[in-house]
Amino acid sequence: MDGRKRRARSEFLWGWGMILPAIVGLIILNIIPIFQTIYQSFFKTGAFGRSYIFIGAQNYQKLIQDKDVFLATINTFQFVLLEVPVSIILALILAVLLNRPMKGRSAFRTIIFVPMVAAPAAVAMVWKWLLNSKFGLVNHFLNSIGLSSVDWLSDSKVALLSVAIVGIWSILGYNMVLFLAGLQEIPHDYYEASEIDGAGFWAQFFHITLPMISPTMFFVMITRIISAFQMFDFIYMRATCSPLKRRRTALN
Repeated sequence: MDGRKRRARSEFLWGWGMILPAIVGLIILNIIPIFQTIYQSFFKTGAFGRSYIFIGAQNYQKLIQDKDVFLATINTFQFVLLEVPVSIILALILAVLLNRPMKGRSAFRTIIFVPMVAAPAAVAMVWKWLLNSKFGLVNHFLNSIGLSSVDWLSDSKVALLSVAIVGIWSILGYNMVLFLAGLQEIPHDYYEASEIDGAGFWAQFFHITLPMISPTMFFVMITRIISAFQMFDFIYMRATCSPLKRRRTALN
């Protein structure tokens, strides 16, 4: 009995010893800054972060009354509704296709995942060149098939779509890898049994694949929603890309 207690105590200490660094890092890098940010939001700072002045909820009142913040919030929600479903669906389709035996499967997986490890500055410069309204490759292709050029980065009708396309392209490989990991955890016996019962590809997909990877899909969806909402600061700094902005400008 004493041996069991000692072993249980040892496992308890080892367990806490393993997770303690992560807990300490989480508290120092995440929890404490959250409370510091909330505390500092009730103050006004002077030059170079000096001379804190307590102003109560004035910062929040200014935030609520700021039309640009409202516009950026609407645009962020539009971006989330556009980017998250499309990136998940495309990643799932690619994962299912690249999980099947085929030539060059590893090369295709690597090519699709490359944008995830590319430098953000390089990605931004490449897409800025591709979507340039005067000499961009995308407009050159549109002109070659008889269509007019589009101002991808400044036109309020398509700017948000351009940002979403870049976001989908950047995250597609990461989502695909997560789905591949989930697909490879599905026992192949399920598919063999369904084939014996006469189930086709779509029946297997909807009745075996989707239910079995639902935990992975839930994880991908939550992480994508969080990451997409983190684009608020970028959209706030750049956003003039909503019909609401045009209506507001017209009213002014």
